[in-house]
Amino acid sequence: MTKIVFMGSPEFAIPTLCVLAAHYEMAGVVTQPDRESGRGHALKSPPIKTLADELGLNVIQPEKLRVPDAMNQLRLWNPDLIVVAAFGQILKPDVLALPPYGCINVHASLLPRWRGAAPIQAAILAGDVETGVTIMNMDQGVDTGAMINQRAIKIEDDDNAGSLSEKLSHLGADLLIETLPRYLSGELQPQSQDEGRATYAPMLKKEHGLLDFTKPVEELARRVRAFNPWPGAYFEWNGGMLKIHRAHAESGNASEGQRLIDQGQPAVGARGGLLILDEVQPAGKKSMSGKAFLLGARDWPG
Repeated sequence: MTKIVFMGSPEFAIPTLCVLAAHYEMAGVVTQPDRESGRGHALKSPPIKTLADELGLNVIQPEKLRVPDAMNQLRLWNPDLIVVAAFGQILKPDVLALPPYGCINVHASLLPRWRGAAPIQAAILAGDVETGVTIMNMDQGVDTGAMINQRAIKIEDDDNAGSLSEKLSHLGADLLIETLPRYLSGELQPQSQDEGRATYAPMLKKEHGLLDFTKPVEELARRVRAFNPWPGAYFEWNGGMLKIHRAHAESGNASEGQRLIDQGQPAVGARGGLLILDEVQPAGKKSMSGKAFLLGARDWPG
């Protein structure tokens, strides 16, 4: 039986590890180190570490794969194939060359569109009507390897990055388990990407969530969806940060950045219309509906 090492870290990677563990011999799992989390700064394991422990799999958590102990362990595991899903590290040539069947990645876009760290957010932000998953051979570039298989999915109007990520995580796991037998037998031959169609989705930072109301209102509505749950859309209000979890665009006339109430909902003027705030979270408080927010925000219009 083909012996596999899996590399992944966040929730997105969980369905992939589950199907691999159910169908193949798992030599081991590589994931990110535990990190400090929350106000108490307690160490928290990545979701994949928790799952691997539950499945009784061998796990290592190197800061970088290039450290000698990590490479030595990979060589001892001697995998036939390495499968990667949202691991968070670039694989160096010595890792890529280790398994006879190479290293393959479950990538959350229809490559070559949206290579990079944030393909799900980029697809929503761009207004794409569909996205999908690509099973690809890994090389030394960023998502530049040859494609083995793809499957598309429609982006629904109410999808945010969280809901779409969950859909794609299961789609990717299903496609991987269908693809592996044909790939390992040589029936599926990887195809090179069209470099002329490549786009890039860079890593997101917290400041990317700041809403600029001089932008088109439809773009702002997509930004709220694309950045939910992280980094989160927000703007400054009443001396603090008002997080916007859900919002939609409507036609209307208001100055850019003007706060107003539209049909009982908080709204902000932007280019081309109004951004209606459906769900918000004031600083230091829990998330609430826009209407509930207005009950305690008497200075909102302005």
